[in-house]
Amino acid sequence: MEKIRLYYDREANTLNVWFDDPGKEYICEETGEEVILIKDKDGKVIGFEKLNFLMPNVNIKELPLEAAVI
Repeated sequence: MEKIRLYYDREANTLNVWFDDPGKEYICEETGEEVILIKDKDGKVIGFEKLNFLMPNVNIKELPLEAAVI
């Protein structure tokens, strides 16, 4: 299993979350909720991109982040 990767693009104001190797990206599908699903050639979701992630004047370093393994 790959590590989960988070990428925030300040200029584009997008957050990308990868569950697998980004090099496996084959096709993207818009959900209509400012989220784009990223799929491999088998149609498996390997990541997503959230458009318009932050509101103006919010510092990405101040966002609460929680990770849990259950």
